[in-house]
Amino acid sequence: MTISRRAVRRRALTVAVASGLVVSGVSAPAALAAPSADAVIAEVYGGGGNSGATLTNDFVELANRGTAAVSLDGFSVQYAPASGNSWQVTPLAGSVAPGARYLIAQAKGSGGTVALPTPDATGSLALSATAGSLALVQGTTALTCKTAADCAADPRIKDLVGFGSTATIREGSPAPAPSNTASVARGTTLADTDDNAADFTSGVPTPTNGKGETPGETGPPPVDAKIHDIQGTTRISPLKDRKVAGVTGVVTAIRSFGSARGFWITDTAPDADPSTSEGLFVFTGSTTPAVAVGDAVTAAGTVREFYPDAPATSPYQSLTELTSAQWTVQSSGNALPAPTVVSPDTVPDTVAPAPGGSIEPLPLEPAKYSLDFWETHESEIVSVSDARVVGPTSSFNELYVTTKPKQNPSVRGGAVYLDYDRLNTGVLKVASLIPFAQQPFPKVNTGDVLTGETSGPVEYSNFGGYTLFATKLGAAKDNGLQRESTRAQRSGELSVATYNVENLSALDSAEKFGELAKAIVGNLAKPDILNLEEIQDNNGPTNDGTVAADQTLRKFVDAIVAAGGPRYEWRQIDPENGKDGGQPGGNIRVGFLFNPARVSFVDRKGGDATTPVGVVKERGKTHLTVSPGRVEPGNEAWESSRKPLAGEFVFKGRTVFVIANHFNSKGGDQPTHGRNQPPVRSSEVQRVKQATVLRGFVDKLLASDKNANIVVAGDINDYPFSPAVQTLTAGGALKDVIASLPENERYSYVFEGQSQVLDHILASKASRGLDYDVVHLNAEFAKQASDHDPQVLRFRPSAGNPVQDAFNDLADYLERVLGSHLPKP
Repeated sequence: MTISRRAVRRRALTVAVASGLVVSGVSAPAALAAPSADAVIAEVYGGGGNSGATLTNDFVELANRGTAAVSLDGFSVQYAPASGNSWQVTPLAGSVAPGARYLIAQAKGSGGTVALPTPDATGSLALSATAGSLALVQGTTALTCKTAADCAADPRIKDLVGFGSTATIREGSPAPAPSNTASVARGTTLADTDDNAADFTSGVPTPTNGKGETPGETGPPPVDAKIHDIQGTTRISPLKDRKVAGVTGVVTAIRSFGSARGFWITDTAPDADPSTSEGLFVFTGSTTPAVAVGDAVTAAGTVREFYPDAPATSPYQSLTELTSAQWTVQSSGNALPAPTVVSPDTVPDTVAPAPGGSIEPLPLEPAKYSLDFWETHESEIVSVSDARVVGPTSSFNELYVTTKPKQNPSVRGGAVYLDYDRLNTGVLKVASLIPFAQQPFPKVNTGDVLTGETSGPVEYSNFGGYTLFATKLGAAKDNGLQRESTRAQRSGELSVATYNVENLSALDSAEKFGELAKAIVGNLAKPDILNLEEIQDNNGPTNDGTVAADQTLRKFVDAIVAAGGPRYEWRQIDPENGKDGGQPGGNIRVGFLFNPARVSFVDRKGGDATTPVGVVKERGKTHLTVSPGRVEPGNEAWESSRKPLAGEFVFKGRTVFVIANHFNSKGGDQPTHGRNQPPVRSSEVQRVKQATVLRGFVDKLLASDKNANIVVAGDINDYPFSPAVQTLTAGGALKDVIASLPENERYSYVFEGQSQVLDHILASKASRGLDYDVVHLNAEFAKQASDHDPQVLRFRPSAGNPVQDAFNDLADYLERVLGSHLPKP
């Protein structure tokens, strides 16, 4: 399964605005030109108009650190990409006064909402948002130097900055990498030591022109505002992009790490409106703010709505914050406002209104909707007590708890997602502001409890929704969750398992192979047929055209033998390079392992990446035209997605058709906690097409033999109640076996604290004595061999003969009753 959940994380981890960020430079000659005594490059920004950017343009800002005005007539700024292979020129004119700035507007992007102040010069350079080189040059002829040493020897270069670790041309070590939302800039002293890494830090872009104007300076003057005035009664501040002053509050928490540093303040004189928050985040970018918890401050700055991507198209909610802030500490050691205590009855059961679009302009109704409740407490301190964990600790040191423990509880302590309108509104993500040395983040599994109080400010995150950043973290109580094991199949039962092994390649560690193998032998009881998803090619994400996976599968089979299992054989088909989606270069595919001592595979030649499998009837028996064979691999439904693999097996003389699947991911779907309600599930369209094609193939098998034993298994990437699964089960031709479990057992995956179904085993009517088990051994645990739980179906394949089927049923019944006392058939 790939729900685009292994991609970019939250802003605190990805936006490169960390002050003093250390970036290792490559070992090449450093520029040694004498530092400039007056005009220098003060700031560089290449993210203008990009995804997540507020500013519409790239810019370069110069400054004069001298005592006399500097003429820029005949000068230019010149840009080279990180490789240093060419220079582009923007001519300059005019002058820059001592202590003043000089703003050069560059290329405009398609995004952003805030224009630069009136520039002093304008160019059209499309600067990189991550790595490159800028030079202030006496003259307008393009530079020809291509190395740091050659540029240092060019007397026309007055100043130079290389930014990003791959910048070939720079002074000393390169400056840190900027981003779409961060520039690189010199400190307030404009120090020029000819070491870009020492002189520049990454932070919030602050374009300033020769008049000292910054974005918004030409607009209305600052207004005095309280926090509740800024937060307003909808999700978007009524003072968005306005400068405000006189903002008062007590510092309740500080984020002093990562690239989204700042502090939270709460007004101790709230208004009477429950729909306005009294908390606000003051964003300081890469700089750790010089405040302490308990300080009473008066602040000024610009109100912004932060989105993690392009504001105009973002599916996420925004965070109201104060940027470019200045503040004065009025007093220290003040008592903190009491937190909002969240109890099981505090958060409403309904997620949000459903206008069929954005909920941002709608008035907040915290007593009716859960998303409104959290929004009205944005940046305030909230507390939960004895909170049960419903999503285990992740590698990003975050977990999920429920504030409503009776809301759709799973049998093992999670929170089950049962329908589009039955989301678990009590789920809350927890991260920590406490230094690790003071209190390590707890490693917990689903069902564990954070005892006592967990409290801190609440902030919206695109990964997980509303998040409590703990300043007080409850102690973890281990509730003893155990990894499950299933029973072994009886001699008359065929066992078919499905397991998403999460991008398994021959490059993976022996530990991962060992853990997966141990699960197959022990927890899954050595299934006869193992349906695998996310098998990568032999060199994993290395993108060199390799598509073969024999080394990956051989390593897996060897690991199973080493764990005490049978020597499985495998069948699979190498995909076309880069055509099946998944991790670039990995060429993931589905495949079969089978135990030849229990089941045989019917090999029929001709199956390859592009040849479709068909159905034929020979001498009264239904067969596949190729085995293994891919189901309509040329159909547009499978574009950039895995193609189903059909295999023909024989168990005790009975033919069984198994179809392995891995439908397209949920990437591109809008989040359940986003600003659009109901969220648009755009990825469903392709999965419905895939289900339609797959169901068509199943119908061909059943048309040829109404008593065909068919198992459709794999990562369908969708829920039992989804249109895709409903397409597969329409008319009862296939039974989705997980839907037969009690509601509190229907899950195989945990995402954002919601225990849900993505993996399925579906069986035709002919299959007898179905015995099904989801074997919970990964998804609920902090330590995982895969992010999915495997499933096993045990059944007696039909012989297509009522007398023979009755005999097989009786034999299986006797074995079940008499067990080891019955001679094995």
